[in-house]
Amino acid sequence: MTRRLTLTFDNGPTPGVTEHVLEELARRGILATFFVVGRDLQRDGRRTLVQRAKDAGHWIGNHTMTHSIQFGTSDDPALPAAEITAAQHVLGELAEPDKYFRPWGGGGILGPDLFSPAALELLQRDGYSCVLWNSVPRDWEDATGWVDRALADIRSQDWTVLVLHDIPSGAMDHLGAFLDLVIAEGVQIVQELPDACVPIRRGALVGSVDHLVHPTTS
Repeated sequence: MTRRLTLTFDNGPTPGVTEHVLEELARRGILATFFVVGRDLQRDGRRTLVQRAKDAGHWIGNHTMTHSIQFGTSDDPALPAAEITAAQHVLGELAEPDKYFRPWGGGGILGPDLFSPAALELLQRDGYSCVLWNSVPRDWEDATGWVDRALADIRSQDWTVLVLHDIPSGAMDHLGAFLDLVIAEGVQIVQELPDACVPIRRGALVGSVDHLVHPTTS
């Protein structure tokens, strides 16, 4: 069976970085999904970069408004709307029809701090598709070593959803070389998202989320 890889980029766009990422992807005919933070999108010049990504065929998703608090750690009933709905409003026409949403994982951890019951209720009620992951090579803290960790994950899984970060860490300087290694190994790079990493699609609960919900929040 051919291994597959779906590329996702969180936390951008970042002037001086996003342009390079888009060029490396375009050079190889690769499409990805960019999950942007609403607050950052409001900064000067950022919306133009996201529009460029969308025009190139990349999908644009919601990565919360402030990227500062996990739903499972708060009892604030207004938090889901403040982080999810507000960011979706900022995205506006840049957003995909599927309303892709990626929660802040606090370092990529898929655990009970990820969601509250209220956050899950909002995602389902308002028709979001929740996109998780199965590879977080920590590129934000290791600008070179992430490549080997990502390759190890790709080699060990049939379909990898890789989380990279569109930020000025220096990690994306190695994106082109990484992609060439992946292609050389015969991995199929696709834009589609596997069911295993999308427990909610267009508001419908299609996978298990029990392990991702904090029992004490509401």
